[in-house]
Amino acid sequence: MVSQYEVAVLYHPDLEADLDKATTKIEKLFKDNGGKVVNTDNWGKRKLAYTIKKQDYGIYVFYTVDMPGENVAKLESSLNITDEVIRFLITKPDLKAIAKAEAAKADKAKKAAERGEKSSDDESDDGEEE
Repeated sequence: MVSQYEVAVLYHPDLEADLDKATTKIEKLFKDNGGKVVNTDNWGKRKLAYTIKKQDYGIYVFYTVDMPGENVAKLESSLNITDEVIRFLITKPDLKAIAKAEAAKADKAKKAAERGEKSSDDESDDGEEE
């Protein structure tokens, strides 16, 4: 069964000029393990909270990948021996919690918009009376 995973990859900071080659290599690892990249979010080069492998900076790239659960261990072992990767984290997002949070956010925005419309109507009425 195919599940959705979020993969955070911390690339070596020296790859900033040639990041495309490294990301292509990692995306090929996903594909080789039966995965399909749904979304990629590149945060760029940032300072690390602490030194990792003698580096103070790293390039953060987040992937959303659909892949079979039995291939996650293979992907982890491949990422462990990849020179371009300083660290990585593979998580399975709680899709129900995300959907619930988005619904609550939309409901809150709708209520705020209703309040905003009422107050703007009141203000325009006051302006006409003067």
